[in-house]
Amino acid sequence: MASCFRGPLPGRHSLLLLLLQVSLAQERAVATSLLSSYFGTKSRYEEVNQHLLQDPLSLGPPEPGYLLPSAACAPLQLRALIRHGTRFPTEKQIRKLGQLHRLLRSQEPPCAAAQQFAHWDMWYQPDMDGKLAPEGRLDMEQLAQRLAARFPGLFSPQRRFALASSSKHRCVESSAAFRKGLQLALHRQSPGRDIENEETEINDKLMRFFDHCEKFITCVEENATAMYEVDAFKQGPEMKRVLEKIAATLCIPVRELNADLVQVAFFTCSFELAVKNVNSPWCLLFNEEDAKVLEYLNDLKQYWKRGYGYDINSRSSCILFQDIFKHLDKAIAESKSSMPISSPVILQFGHAETLQPLLALMGFFKDEEPLTANNYKKQMHRKFRSGRIVPYASNLIFVLYHCDQAKTPEEEYQVQILLNEKLLPFPHSEETVSLYTDLKNYYKDILQNCHFSEECELSKTNNTSTDEL
Repeated sequence: MASCFRGPLPGRHSLLLLLLQVSLAQERAVATSLLSSYFGTKSRYEEVNQHLLQDPLSLGPPEPGYLLPSAACAPLQLRALIRHGTRFPTEKQIRKLGQLHRLLRSQEPPCAAAQQFAHWDMWYQPDMDGKLAPEGRLDMEQLAQRLAARFPGLFSPQRRFALASSSKHRCVESSAAFRKGLQLALHRQSPGRDIENEETEINDKLMRFFDHCEKFITCVEENATAMYEVDAFKQGPEMKRVLEKIAATLCIPVRELNADLVQVAFFTCSFELAVKNVNSPWCLLFNEEDAKVLEYLNDLKQYWKRGYGYDINSRSSCILFQDIFKHLDKAIAESKSSMPISSPVILQFGHAETLQPLLALMGFFKDEEPLTANNYKKQMHRKFRSGRIVPYASNLIFVLYHCDQAKTPEEEYQVQILLNEKLLPFPHSEETVSLYTDLKNYYKDILQNCHFSEECELSKTNNTSTDEL
């Protein structure tokens, strides 16, 4: 009798194995979805714009007040500060991951939970060292196309685009990928223009201002005591609970783990999602409560090293802030003289460390109390969450408008600011549009009295204490 089947029926063992694999894959997916909003500066851009998961070129749901009515106001100038796209881990992070991986592989015999990590393919290589990942190139190409669609009057083939970048490879490559996306967006209008090969200026003075600020380097970057709150939290009860749980799960003595190794395991979960778009087994180590603790650890570092922790963190960015207003002033002067705008689109590629101090200088995402090692629970609803502010491909955009139906001269020039393609309410008004004169007046002290050379100069005593900050 002819068989209805082309091969033998799967055995009971094979079927159980298949079901187990499916169940494990589902478990990983659930774990990753619970954790992905807590990855801090290692977050995917899609975490702040969920609609991009369905359509990476979508402009998202319409926002009230966005943009200014085109019948009355036309964009004159756009200045975009853009963090590089998704990157590989740094060499330091890869070394720590290698250390953890070797620790798990050395267990004899490994417990069931540790076994899957011992057999995990350690595919990261030291020479990847923070380089732009293929996914990061897509981040930039797609951002370029969305901005061109959002501001068609500015992103037109006849316009001049001024591009600048940090000297870091991931930023230079981000600039190139952005130009490629722009080429795709504008090709339909002007097939002859070769934007991909247009030059990008290297400008570390603006994009890596922190490297040129002696006071920041000495008193924060190279000062071991500056990260006191971060170190204290690593030794605190919240991190102790996470360490003990992870050690028990992996069947290793808790003394062989530390906060840095647990954090690198958590970041590996984030890198696997951002770089490879996979649900990593490393994610299974953590639940949502663990993720909140590890996010806070990352935010503490960002707060004290790049945010409100010390004044020099933000004051060192005044050179970039003043440059933004210098170009806005120039565009207004050209407009009033009926001249063409010489720099209608300025695109600059930097780092989370470029954007975060600038946002602090401007007063965004400031909590009533500082983030400290001992107020974790009080800060559960904090404004300062780095993953919401500066994920990969984050962008801060200043848009200057000319409104020719203005009733007064002050109303003729207005500004909107977008963070990650969403309107950002101004600190002085909580409105999403500001008269340019009001904005300049609000930031008058920074524009007139924040001098980079003076701010960054060390006192003659060469005191490296944070008391000076």
